[in-house]
Amino acid sequence: MGSRVGVMGAGYVGLTSAACLAHLGHHVVCVDNDVAKVEQLCAGTVSIVEPRLPELVREGLAEHRLGFTADPTALRECEVVLLCLPTPMSPDGTADLSVLEQALHTLSTILSPDCVLVTKSTVPVGTAARIPAMSGSAGLTVVSNPEFLREGHAVEDFLRPDRIVVGAEPPDRDAADRVAALYAETGAPVLRSDPASAELAKYASNAFLAVKLSFVNTMAELCEQVGADIGTVTTAMGMDDRIGPAFLAPGPGWGGSCLPKDTRALLRTAEAAGVDFALVRDALRANDHQHALVMRKIRRAVTGAVDGSLSGSRIGVLGLAFKAGTGDLRESPAVAVARQLCRHDATVTAYDPCVPESDCPDLGIRVVDDPYLAAKDADALVILTEWPEFRSLDWPKLETCVDQPVIVDTRNLLDDRVLTGTGFTLLGTGTAR
Repeated sequence: MGSRVGVMGAGYVGLTSAACLAHLGHHVVCVDNDVAKVEQLCAGTVSIVEPRLPELVREGLAEHRLGFTADPTALRECEVVLLCLPTPMSPDGTADLSVLEQALHTLSTILSPDCVLVTKSTVPVGTAARIPAMSGSAGLTVVSNPEFLREGHAVEDFLRPDRIVVGAEPPDRDAADRVAALYAETGAPVLRSDPASAELAKYASNAFLAVKLSFVNTMAELCEQVGADIGTVTTAMGMDDRIGPAFLAPGPGWGGSCLPKDTRALLRTAEAAGVDFALVRDALRANDHQHALVMRKIRRAVTGAVDGSLSGSRIGVLGLAFKAGTGDLRESPAVAVARQLCRHDATVTAYDPCVPESDCPDLGIRVVDDPYLAAKDADALVILTEWPEFRSLDWPKLETCVDQPVIVDTRNLLDDRVLTGTGFTLLGTGTAR
């Protein structure tokens, strides 16, 4: 028989956790203060772009193992409550815990004495230890259970995780067992630790990935300067088991809701502890530099010079999400480049298969629902998100739409075979051309 589980927050992590836990046989109630979102979810409507998630939500609703409400008192009978709340980045780079603190004050008068409170949100090291005092409930049992979900693969990552990390103090061994039992059906290995190590493991994982991506992007820049090919270089690197092939694709920079926020937060934590984490600081600088490199390449494509003026030019952008498989624009390098184009007085028209025009009122660019409209009268096409469907566009038709047949492919998505029979000039990333 499954556990009675509560989930606070119906965002990417909360909704995925709730739907997947229900799928694993638990009885789950998910609480969110957005009444309109709750009503949509109760009707089985999922606005988040995430493979299999809508189906799992509807399955949980149909089998009466999953429910949604805006009333936190629904958590009163839960044995375990997962905190899946936003911890956005403050102006100084630290994590903003205000939403978490508000939730704790609410829960302190609701949760049963034997309930286990689980921090699944990414929180600064030491947060689990401070939660009883933050909530005003000294007897609260808190376990750290960080999530390692990739947008676009969140359901797969939840149901087939590489590992489950459970951080609890020694007196809370029973609570840790109860949290680990939630994932028993996945068969994943469980790593037990103290709460601080569990909290730091999440930051360490994301910061390492950010460093790896910045390394590859800088290596791509070097390849262009010495006449090497980044694809060959990364293939050779990835064949080494010590390195592996993941996160070796160059691009316009790295972004999303986690990597930039968590990398900066780790850097602030290190600084506060008196540790000079120069490697992480340089990864952030390299990421900002990557946006400038893309701008230089676009200038060269349009004007023939890396410092040429883009004033009055028309740029067609393919892709706005921070990566393929999601419609998430948070900290998207594609959006960062598009905004820079606008600041240089270019007219930008963009298309992304998961970003409707209504989602971009403040970007300062025109968003269309047709890639051929994005290409109309363009002086250059710029691929900023690695959507596989861009490969199968009618490129001969696109050539008839543009004013100047040149493509800046920041993701190395296209190759000469895709463009056979067209007059497009292709400028890749980390290649001699």
